Amino acid sequence: MSTTSLLEEALDAWADARRGVIAELRCVPAGQIDFRPAEGAQSVAGIAQHIVDTALMWCGELSDPAGDFTRKSFPGFIREYGTPKKERPGDKAGLVRLLRSTHTQGARQLRDTGEVGMLQTIRRFDGELWTRLAWLQHGIAHEEYHRGQLALYVRLLGKTPALTKLIEGGG
Repeated sequence: MSTTSLLEEALDAWADARRGVIAELRCVPAGQIDFRPAEGAQSVAGIAQHIVDTALMWCGELSDPAGDFTRKSFPGFIREYGTPKKERPGDKAGLVRLLRSTHTQGARQLRDTGEVGMLQTIRRFDGELWTRLAWLQHGIAHEEYHRGQLALYVRLLGKTPALTKLIEGGG
């Protein structure tokens, strides 16, 4: 895809990362979304929900001209922006739908902010300043990190991860 701006290039990268997360989630057998490799580890469903909720959080703050990640704690942001517990899907298909719909929503918010808006600074959790575009890149890296976790879970479940299938020509 040909991009026309730095923002569109970053949004393309985010779309690719989100497609990758969804592809790995699809490799998990439907009855195994509560799988966790060890006590205390996130479940498959927990990782997917975390990806959704953190993206809702950073898209909300990045698209707010007064956004500031020091204005509350991380759990406070998740309470503000995250999916209410009663609306969280309990199945793989529902998680896939939520991953898709929240990505569409977030990309729209960031496009509406515009490239000039995304080049403005925002205070990170540690108090340092970053451009909003740099934070978007951080969000993309965050999703890729969790995509890797999901791929490992897929391996632990005895299946082949989506990216491996793609590389081997079978995906």
